This record gives sequence, structure tokens and C-alpha cells, in this order.
Amino acid sequence: MKTTSLLFFLVLSIVAYSQTQIGEGEQPQVALDQSSVIRLVYGSGDQIFYASSTDNAMTFTQPVLVGQVKEMHLGMTRGPQLASSRDFSMVVAIDKKGNIHSFRLTHKTGRWREVGNVNDLAGSAPEGLLSIAADDQNNFYAVWLDLRENRKNNICFSTLSGKGIWSKNQFAYKSPESHVCECCKPSIAVSGNQVSIMFRNWLRGSRDLYLVTSVNKGKSFPQAQKLGIGTWPLNGCPMDGGGLSIDSENNIHTAWQREGSVFYAQPGKPEKKIGEGRGVGLNGDLIHWQSGSGLFFMHINGDQEKIAEGTALNMLEINDKLIFAAWEKDRKILVKTLRNDL
Repeated sequence: MKTTSLLFFLVLSIVAYSQTQIGEGEQPQVALDQSSVIRLVYGSGDQIFYASSTDNAMTFTQPVLVGQVKEMHLGMTRGPQLASSRDFSMVVAIDKKGNIHSFRLTHKTGRWREVGNVNDLAGSAPEGLLSIAADDQNNFYAVWLDLRENRKNNICFSTLSGKGIWSKNQFAYKSPESHVCECCKPSIAVSGNQVSIMFRNWLRGSRDLYLVTSVNKGKSFPQAQKLGIGTWPLNGCPMDGGGLSIDSENNIHTAWQREGSVFYAQPGKPEKKIGEGRGVGLNGDLIHWQSGSGLFFMHINGDQEKIAEGTALNMLEINDKLIFAAWEKDRKILVKTLRNDL
């Protein structure tokens, strides 16, 4: 593995509200830290690149190399995943042998370093599907599809503290029918001691979304809860995991697709159809998805808007006035800033 340091900050100018290219690559992921720094990573072949903005996305640093993962999974929601805490940012990525590599940026020094594999059993995550989240105390939480038991994928979990060591892996959920949906990305969100994980299950022939929530920072997870009242009998994998967020009052919000329809749901309540499409994500109050080649978003309980053409959309609210979006088109990473009153 090769890593690099952020020693020089070359600036790439961006005009607000216009579409701009950051670099060539796939599967952009974005995060906003507690100092309002926007951080962006993406994959290109076996390499992971990173850029950041300290001025509400008006300008970005020139992309720099985070690290190299030989035969890295990339595409169809697979690729580098990013989360930022108060003092650190973490990137995790899976190679095709099933090893989860992790790299940590120290915000104060601007240096990246590799901090070891997330999965403590080599080759246990060959599907390449994972998510990561961070809290405000420099703790990171990772979830992924893991087949260490009987070569069947279930939902595995690990944490990393400020010491920089990933904890012993544990299963947050194991299906009573031997495995969950094999190729849908799980989602994770954290608020204080609350850690919520959403995943697509496979029970009694249906591919429905389920939720497990820990109230002790992931030390234990109770029984999983089905989301929505509908069901999706399907002999195949939709390859679409959805998105998850927790608001300031610890309410859980989810968004996902079923049979090509996009739904919003809260635990224990009926789902609400909001559109047509796939590639659904949720960051804070923003739901986003793809319909055909069009990329759409909406606030929860708001109206939908089209952003652009492309795929792999990722979004966040910079503040109450601005929204930041990143996506890929023709293997180019594009970004755009929008007013938050659309």
C-alpha cells in the first residue's frame, strides 16, 4: 500500500451554483466536519483521491492521493467510503479479496496514514459493500457484508477510537434464514450513544429494508425491525441499499427503493412514496436518487428537484443557505453548489 501527505494545497476554483469537474474517477463520497470543512473522496482504478474546501465549496484543493488499494472494488455503490469527526477523517475501501483497508487523515497536520484493516478475518468481505460514520468524539463506526460464517453474508460491525485500532468484529445482525441480501450496501448513522444500521434483508423470499439500533455505541444490537408495510418478493438482488440519518432529536429517517419506486420511512410508520428511481441516498434532511440518467433530490417533506445527468450522487447541507452535491458522469467527478431554498 502507498500513502501520501497533504503537503501542498493547490487551489481549484469553483463558481458557486455552476457544475465543475474535480477530477477523473468514480463513486464520490462527501462529508462535512465540525469546522464546516467539506471533504470529498473518490476512486480511480486502484487509487483513492481526496479534495477539500474551507470556503463553502467556492474553491477546492487539487485532489491528492490518499492511498492505493490493489484490485479495489469500485462502482455500483462500491468504492471508498468517507466519514469525518472533530479531529480526523477516515476512508475505508475493500479489495476484491475481501479485505477492508482504512486510511486516517489528521486534520491538524493534513497527513494521511494507513491504520490497518477493519475486518479482523482476512478475505471476509468480498462483496465490497460497506458504510462508515463518525461521532463528535473521534469515534468511527463501520458496517459491511461479511461471510465469515458458513460463507453467507450477514451484517458485521466494528468501531475505531482515537487510539486508531479497529475493535473486534461482531455481527450486528444474522439472518435466521442464513443470509441477508447479498449485494445491497448497508447504511449506518450515529448520534451520541445511538448507532443505527439499515440493510436489505432476505426473509421468506422478500427483499425488504430492516433496521437495527444500538443505544450503547454498538456494544449490542437488539432485534431487527422491518421498515414500511409493503414487501418485495424478488428472486434476485436489486443492488440498492438506500440511506439513513438521525436528526437532532434522535429521530431516525430512512429512504430506499422498492420495485423502482423511491420511499421515505420512519421506523414503525408506513412508507411514503416520493418518486421513481434507484440509487437512493439520505444525508441529514436530503433524500437523493437517480431516475434514468437524471439525478434528483428533495428535503424530507419538500419538493423534488433535478440537479443534473449522471450517476452516484452524494449530497450534504453546508448550512441553511447552501447545498453541496457531487456525482460522476463519464468517469469524471462533478460538483455543484445549490441554494438551500430550492
